[in-house]
Amino acid sequence: MALQKQIWLNSIVEPLFANNTFAVRSIDHSPFVTDKTVHVPNAGSAPSVVKNRSSFPASAAQRTDYDLTYDINEYSTDPVHIQNAEQVELSYNKRESVLKQMKAALADNVHIDLALSWVPSGYAKVGTSGAATPSHLASTTGNRQAMTKADVLAVKNLFDLDDVPQGGRCMLLDAVMYNQLLSSLSESEAAAFNASVDAQRGIVGKLYGFDFYMRSTVFRVVAAGTSMASSTAATNSAAGLAWQEDCVSRALGNHELFENEKDALFYGDVMSALVRAGGKHIRNDKKGVAVIYQVTP
Repeated sequence: MALQKQIWLNSIVEPLFANNTFAVRSIDHSPFVTDKTVHVPNAGSAPSVVKNRSSFPASAAQRTDYDLTYDINEYSTDPVHIQNAEQVELSYNKRESVLKQMKAALADNVHIDLALSWVPSGYAKVGTSGAATPSHLASTTGNRQAMTKADVLAVKNLFDLDDVPQGGRCMLLDAVMYNQLLSSLSESEAAAFNASVDAQRGIVGKLYGFDFYMRSTVFRVVAAGTSMASSTAATNSAAGLAWQEDCVSRALGNHELFENEKDALFYGDVMSALVRAGGKHIRNDKKGVAVIYQVTP
C-alpha cells in the first residue's frame, strides 16, 4: 500500500467566546482597580422650591447624601502545564494559544459578572409581549413570549418617565432575543436598524434611541422576572439589560501572567493568568437600568 502525505497546519482552531464590547458603555473607574473598594458618592434629594415666598425666615434643612460602594474582585485561571515535548514537537505554538485562551476565558467571566453587577436589587423590569415561542435557554421547558419592538418602546417609556438622559442609552440582548426583535421590525424599520450597525464598536443596531449589543447569552431570571436565577430550573426565562452609560461603572485591570519556565517538577512550563475587575450601578435611586425578561404565557 502506498504511503499518503499528511499535513499538519502551523495554527490551531481556538474556542469561541462571547462578544463583550458592551462594557465600554459605562463610566470608567479602571484607575481605581488596584484598590479594594470603590466609593461612589450620590447627592441626596434636591431642596423644595417655593413660588412667591412670603414666610420668613425659611426653614433650613440638611441634605443627606449617600455612599454607594463596590469591591474589586480578582479573577484567576487554573494553571496550565505545557510539557517540554509539546514545545518542540508540535506544529503550532501552544504557549501562544494557551495565553490567548486564558485572556479570553477571563474576559468572558469578568464581563458577564460586570453586567450582573449593573443590575440593582429591586430593579425595574419590562416583560416581553410577543407571540409564544419555545424557550431557548438550556434546561428550560415550555413557551416564552418573544421580544418585540413594543418591548423596546416600553423600556424607552420607563426611562423617559425617570428623566434618564436621551443619549447613551444601550440594550444588551442574547442572540435569540435579538433575532426575535429583528423579526418584529417592518422592512423599513429593519433597514434603518441595520444602517446604524457599527461593527468596530460592537453596535448591532439602533432603535428608539437605544444602541443594541448582542451576546450569545446574557441573563437567566426566575419565572416572574423579579430576580436573577440562582440555579438552573425549567421555569427560568432569558433576559436582557437596558442601561444608560452614565448610570453604571466598570473597573477593568490589565491581565497579569504568571509563568514558571522549565519547572523541575513538571518537566516543562506552567502558566496562569489573573485580572482584577469590578463594577456597579452607581445611582442610589436605581434609575437608568432595567431588565427585559421573557414572560411565560
